[in-house]
Amino acid sequence: MNGLEKIRPEHKERCAYVYARQSTAAQVFKHQTSTERQCELTQLAAQLGWAPSQVELVTEDLGRSGRFSENRQGFQRLAAEVSLGHVGAIFSLDAASRLARSSADWHRLLEIAGLTRTLMIDESNVYDPREPNDRLVLGMKGTMADFELVWLRQRMEGGRWHL
Repeated sequence: MNGLEKIRPEHKERCAYVYARQSTAAQVFKHQTSTERQCELTQLAAQLGWAPSQVELVTEDLGRSGRFSENRQGFQRLAAEVSLGHVGAIFSLDAASRLARSSADWHRLLEIAGLTRTLMIDESNVYDPREPNDRLVLGMKGTMADFELVWLRQRMEGGRWHL
């Protein structure tokens, strides 16, 4: 895993939040392996030094689209805890597309995470939103996740008109 040196004792003194989300109930039912992989990030948090009692698994948004944060209580709770400085790290399988498909929601979370010194961790990297290169990569991931929805819509529209 890249970036392990970014994890400091101050991060481990706060909670680690593991965020799991699938876009639809059908995906939750048909793609259980994805949900399992996301939930297994709790084990990664433990391997990286968080006590099990400090790891919070957020699953309220399973079966909810990441397009907007309004109907995602789990994301709202996570963002509130980050803003209060209670979160040392956010674990997510694919941070940008799982946490937010909206660039606005994503960039607000990045800004708050930077201010509160909250790390973002996926299966292969530790990102610190305060570091310019990490912020750039995270910002690009968020923009691409947002635009991916545009591409999907365009393909669906093209398929509909092709029939």
